[in-house]
Amino acid sequence: MILIVGGAGYIGSHINKELTKQGFKTVVFDNLSSGKKELVKWGEFFQGDLGNIEEIRKVFKDYQIEAVLHFAAFKAVGESVADPQKYYLNNVSNTLNLFKVMRENKVNKFIFSSSAATFGNPQYIPIDEKHPQSPINPYGETKLIVEHIMRDYSAAYDFRYVALRYFNACGADLEGETGEWQGSSSNLIPLTLDAAIGAREEIGIFGTDYPTPDGTCIRDYIHVTDLAEAHVLALKYLMEGGASDCFNLGNGKGFSVKEVVDMAKKVTEIDFKVTPKDRRAGDPPELIADSKKAKEILKWEPKYFDLETIMKSAWNWHKQFKKTV
Repeated sequence: MILIVGGAGYIGSHINKELTKQGFKTVVFDNLSSGKKELVKWGEFFQGDLGNIEEIRKVFKDYQIEAVLHFAAFKAVGESVADPQKYYLNNVSNTLNLFKVMRENKVNKFIFSSSAATFGNPQYIPIDEKHPQSPINPYGETKLIVEHIMRDYSAAYDFRYVALRYFNACGADLEGETGEWQGSSSNLIPLTLDAAIGAREEIGIFGTDYPTPDGTCIRDYIHVTDLAEAHVLALKYLMEGGASDCFNLGNGKGFSVKEVVDMAKKVTEIDFKVTPKDRRAGDPPELIADSKKAKEILKWEPKYFDLETIMKSAWNWHKQFKKTV
C-alpha cells in the first residue's frame, strides 16, 4: 500500500490516479484543510492531520504501508512571509512527525514534493540540480530544510528518498476526473480562468517592465499529468534500489505572463479585464528548469508541454465551476 499524504489536493489527486492506473494500491491521508474529499476518487481515504502523531500511527497500523509520498505542505509564498510560524510548524515539524512514525514502522521509501523555491533568485538559466540553493522566502526555506533533514536521515538511517523540485505545476487531468479546485490556488492559470468565468473581476499582471521579450515574467510550466508520471517513476526507482537523490522537473522552456493571459482568452473565447500592476518583491524575471537528470536517471519524458494543451485541459476542468464573484 502506498500512502499519499495530502492526496486530496491538486497534485496529490493526480498522483493517486496515476499510481492506481499503474497497479498500485493507495491510501490518502489528508486533513481536508485545503484538499477536497471529492478528489479522492481512487484508493482508500483516512482523514488525519500530520500535527497529530497518533493519527499518523493509526494509518500505519490500519494499512501495511510500503512507501510514502508527501504533498501536505502550505505553499503560498506571500502567506509564508506574513506568517512564517504556520509554515515552519506544518512544513517542517509535522514532516518530522511523519518521519518518526515511518521509522517506527520500518518504512524507508519516501517521495518528497519539493520546489524550485529552494533555489531563490537564479544565478543562471536553465536551473539544474547543482544550482546554489538560497531561498528568498520562508516557504522555500521550509522545503530546503526538509531536503537537508532527508539527506541527514539517509546518511544515518535505513531511509531512502527522492526530492522532486518542480517549477510551475499547471493544467488538469486530460480525462477531466480531477483538477485544481476553484479558489484554492494563487497560480496564474487558474486565476486567469477565474476571470474568464466571472469569479474574478480582473487579472493583474505584476510587472510589465522586466528584461524579457514582452516585459512580463517568464516561467516554466509543467503539466500536472507529467508531474504525476515523474512521481511514479521516482517510486519505482526507489523500489528497485535507487539511491537517495534530487531531481528538477520542468519543460525546459518558458511562457511569459502575457502569453499565458492571451492563451486563456484564446482557449476560453472570453475577453476578460487585465490590469498592469507594480512588480512583486522577489519575483525573478525568468525561471526555467534543466530536467536532463530526471530524463536520464528516471527515464522521464514530459508529453504535454505546449501552452494550448495545458490551458485547454485546465479550462475543461475549471469551467464546471459556477460564477461566484
